[in-house]
Amino acid sequence: MATQTDIRPILGVHHAAYRCRDAAQTIWFYSDVLGLVDKTGIVLEDVPGTGAHDPYLHLFFRMNNGEYLAFFDAPGSATPEWFKRKESFDMHWAFEVASEEDLLAMQARINSFGISALGPVDHHFVKSIYMYDPNGIQVELTYRTRDHDAILADATAKFDGMLAEWTARTRPMKEAKFGAAALDQRGRHAGAAK
Repeated sequence: MATQTDIRPILGVHHAAYRCRDAAQTIWFYSDVLGLVDKTGIVLEDVPGTGAHDPYLHLFFRMNNGEYLAFFDAPGSATPEWFKRKESFDMHWAFEVASEEDLLAMQARINSFGISALGPVDHHFVKSIYMYDPNGIQVELTYRTRDHDAILADATAKFDGMLAEWTARTRPMKEAKFGAAALDQRGRHAGAAK
């Protein structure tokens, strides 16, 4: 079993990837509407690991920090149901902008393409606008408020106690809904002594 000293630090996110209905449509939204211009992709014929024949285009958008947002355009295995709008709790991207002025400028830009960008919504530590991409994924643009670091530092200081209380409060509902076996890993014991 690995110990804390054996852990190699994670550098960051290389990419997060989801299906897209159509690469060209997705490029329009993320490049033309949102302004992510550094894009690339590769076409592969078979699924790595399984060898299943399912030709797909793996599309990448490079972010300013070097990380990537990625999509799979795999029409052979796609289903229309996947592209229905997802609830925010189920899936969303949150992209960061530098200031409230940038957020409002992006909102005006997005609206000029006929896409409804709602907000800004004040979450106290961030302010955000929201819209959906062509694949049913909610997209959030956000900026950090002046109190961002202080709010999250306070939350961090209280987190272990809050998690223990949350776990005690919600575990019976989760076990009834998902079964105790589904919660057998560390999540079953969250807040317990380490």
